[in-house]
Amino acid sequence: MRTHDAIGRATFHHIEYRCGIRPTQRETRWLKFIERHGPQSSLYLHELTSDTHRDRDTSLRQLQKLRSGDYLTCPVQQRATENASFNPYIYELTPRARAWLEGNDLAENTIRPSGHWVHQYMVSCITASIDISLQRSGMSYIPAHAILERSGSTLSVELGRKKLTPDQLFGIDYGGRYRFFCVEADRGSEPKDSKAARKSYRSMIEDYANFIGDGVYKQHFGLTAGMLLLCVFSSKTNERRFLETVRAALGKRSAYILTQTVPGFHGCFRPPELFANLANGGWARAGQTEFVISDT
Repeated sequence: MRTHDAIGRATFHHIEYRCGIRPTQRETRWLKFIERHGPQSSLYLHELTSDTHRDRDTSLRQLQKLRSGDYLTCPVQQRATENASFNPYIYELTPRARAWLEGNDLAENTIRPSGHWVHQYMVSCITASIDISLQRSGMSYIPAHAILERSGSTLSVELGRKKLTPDQLFGIDYGGRYRFFCVEADRGSEPKDSKAARKSYRSMIEDYANFIGDGVYKQHFGLTAGMLLLCVFSSKTNERRFLETVRAALGKRSAYILTQTVPGFHGCFRPPELFANLANGGWARAGQTEFVISDT
């Protein structure tokens, strides 16, 4: 069995264990970031700490060190990517890492993405990209668990006979001013028009018209600030179709629904570069001007 890949990294299949490794302050930031958002590639983890450590090769070596110390693992699902050995590795916390965070009073009751692994990873890339971009702009990302702990609420909400569960929830602190966001990630697997389907485009639009449009979120999450829905697609075609459905269903009453398309997740996925445009670029709206979420 090969122990190293074509560019000299320890392979998915083998890494030699090293005892006595303890995470540094920088490496603790990586562990906490994965705990908050979910699985992360080496690209994102390097970007997170590039303000203090600019050399990418050093980051890769330190990540491999954490893996050899049994703090990080490479999820097997990433092996399904095309030319997996040549892509950035994706890392997840091990039980040892979680125990280390707990033992050092650093663990938090975070709300991580659920569902199919690739869907989880897409959601984690979306929120991680926004978090990193906000840090660089001097703004603060408010994670879902902080919102829920403050209100004593749950991510899921009962809407009559239906239950709505966003893919993720977060807020932005603009420096004493706040805005909150629900996230929905679409890889093209959901039905488009069925009202009966649990999470078709049409049913999702109607659910959020109640939850955000009618202000139900304020009571559920205990918020007074505004909330927007961020719908992120893997296909421009699906994004256009979704916006057409929004326009037909809600008309001008849909200004809170924002959309963007990101690469890397339609069909076969591969670990993407940082989605800086999610925080700093324009989001489309049905019949409305574009919206930049980092603008106050």
